[in-house]
Amino acid sequence: MAGKILTIAQQKGGVGKTTLAIHLSVAWLVAGRRVALLDIDPQASLSMWHQLRRAQLGAVGAEPYLSTLAGWRVANEAERLARDYDVVLIDSPPHAETEARLAVRAAARVVIPVQPSILDLWATRATLELAKAEGTPAMIVLNRVPPRSSAGDDVAAEAHKLGVPVATASIGNRVALSAAVQSGYGISEWDRTSQAGQEIAALADELLAPLPSGEGGTQRAAMGG
Repeated sequence: MAGKILTIAQQKGGVGKTTLAIHLSVAWLVAGRRVALLDIDPQASLSMWHQLRRAQLGAVGAEPYLSTLAGWRVANEAERLARDYDVVLIDSPPHAETEARLAVRAAARVVIPVQPSILDLWATRATLELAKAEGTPAMIVLNRVPPRSSAGDDVAAEAHKLGVPVATASIGNRVALSAAVQSGYGISEWDRTSQAGQEIAALADELLAPLPSGEGGTQRAAMGG
């Protein structure tokens, strides 16, 4: 059985896209899954973390397989990796239209990180339209949610009006997430039982769950497709 291809996409920058990719990949590793990362973002932040991880952990640490490329080969590479890995996670560039479109097209689901602000949700419309155009189901993930704030609930309510599913699991604005990345780890290794670790684990499980029947069609209809 082929692995599941997920693309993290967000044409608005600065939402924590690569950080989320790192922590999800390690959460799946810790759960015993074979994980491949496909870095097509010219900034190559995911690749730099992967190099840091190797330098820090050496041969003693498990690591996701990393592939880096761009352009028209994205879909073929993702499909190739899916033959050998349980999860293929594509980290797409924020503003490169062709590469982002190919990454969205190749995926079973598009994961769209959104900070808990209505303005951020509005800025996400371009990414939602891209997913709609490619016929790929999308799921919004609320990221960097401040504690004791209703902003996340407000954004989720607005997203539901657009007919876009919002992940039940949200990710708080937690220092531990950055600290783990800076040391070459994911939070599931750094502090698995912390609040951040529990949030990432919950999201990792949710993203691998089967798509609800009709999710893609319902989304397209609600967005005017």
